[in-house]
Amino acid sequence: MTLRRLWPALLLSAVALAGCGGSSSPTASQALASNPILDPGQPLTGPAPDFTLTDQFGHPVSLHSLRGKVVLLAFNDSECTTICPLTTTAMLDAKAMLGRAGSEVALLGVNANPDATAVHYVLSYSELHGMTRAWRFLTGSIGQLDHVWRAYHIEHAIVAGQVDHTPALFVIDRQGRLRKLYITQQSYAAVGQLGQLVAEEVASLLPGHPRVDSRLSYARVRGTSRTARVTLPRAGGGTVSVGPAGGKPHLYVFFATWDREVGDLARELESLNAYHGELTAVDEASVEPSPRALPAFLRTLRRPPSYPIALDTTGRLADGYEVQDQPWFVLIGADGRILWFRDAGVDGWPAPTTLAAQVRAALFKAPSTVAPSAKAGTLVNGSLGKAIRAQRGRPVVVNVWASSCAPCRAEFGLLAAAASRYGKRVAFLGADYDDSAGDAEAFLRAHHVPYPSYSVTNGQLDRWLPGGVAATPTTFYLGPQGEVRYRHTGQYATQGSLDGDVQTYALGG
Repeated sequence: MTLRRLWPALLLSAVALAGCGGSSSPTASQALASNPILDPGQPLTGPAPDFTLTDQFGHPVSLHSLRGKVVLLAFNDSECTTICPLTTTAMLDAKAMLGRAGSEVALLGVNANPDATAVHYVLSYSELHGMTRAWRFLTGSIGQLDHVWRAYHIEHAIVAGQVDHTPALFVIDRQGRLRKLYITQQSYAAVGQLGQLVAEEVASLLPGHPRVDSRLSYARVRGTSRTARVTLPRAGGGTVSVGPAGGKPHLYVFFATWDREVGDLARELESLNAYHGELTAVDEASVEPSPRALPAFLRTLRRPPSYPIALDTTGRLADGYEVQDQPWFVLIGADGRILWFRDAGVDGWPAPTTLAAQVRAALFKAPSTVAPSAKAGTLVNGSLGKAIRAQRGRPVVVNVWASSCAPCRAEFGLLAAAASRYGKRVAFLGADYDDSAGDAEAFLRAHHVPYPSYSVTNGQLDRWLPGGVAATPTTFYLGPQGEVRYRHTGQYATQGSLDGDVQTYALGG
């Protein structure tokens, strides 16, 4: 996905539409500009391409039939457990924040999953997310959907059996014209902020510019530190302490009740009763359809969980523990390091014996052979050249940075988001340029990315990346055989421009 390829005729305007509410103040604008995990939105012009598809009830719905209302149009995978639930939650939040004026807003989804196009898939997603009567989730034949995807320049692909698509949310005005494009980032804590941004844009398009009933700051909401001990609400009442305690590693499994879309969540949670170790389950309450969803689901279990279930009501725990999907297992060391993780949404839910064996293996492995995420965000004592060669067969993105470089600091959050989104298809590496190890390590502690960095000099870069660098930051895009496809000199200012280069030069070349 790339904003430079999306809507080439529509992205001519460089001035954002005027909003109302919190984002109109200079302080809010500055906070938004410095928040790398919140897309401020791209202004669009021109008519929204019309289409007719079938909703979750089997009824035909045309975009033009919604004229007179502001339309929020999202492209969603009907079996998604990653970004799509964040988008739909933000849509619901935006409408709720408008109060009575929300009746002038239509929520619309278009299926982006080419392997699950039947009506029952969009109905199931709508039911599990509490949206059956809140929106129209549209689907159709592959030919019909492909026509809409191409009209809106939605990238989609099947990667390792999983759907990867542009997480786009369009705002269409009452006359059927495109006004804004938002790209959802993988951050649970930012969902409410995105909802407020969208609500403010919608309010600017409605008669009388109704008040948005929300005053969230747009400053970045940091994830919970893995070295901090925090107290969270517990399912059924009481509280749960989460974080390092007693010098013991701890296993966490993050889930949401809508994971039933892709697996037998009740049976899987019941199976964890047979796991004998430090275990806490975490319900991602920030994106549950309602506070009643988890209690109602737990009542369906034949055997109550023998382990505590904490409620992550803000999304900060999931962000701090680097959760990228649901369900998600992560083993945290006593020092807060990630020792092992498993994306159960992709790799499947492990049997208790398998889970115990994988946890034991992670605990006894030497630091140099711990799961890749254990090196994430650290300065590795090794060769960047060897690291690049080790990725042969995969495209590679290498970002060259320095701790004294202000533009490097500004773009690190964008790189973190891109690595989280494309990390299953593209290898990301950092190159710390002519820096002291102490300064570099302090920089990485303050600006975390989910990939390792290597200390380099310009001479070394010349050997591994022909041409070296003229300035920092510089980002190199390498093909599967290690060939340099593109060199971007300077800071990336937007998530869309960075993601666009990843799509074009890493994945599309």
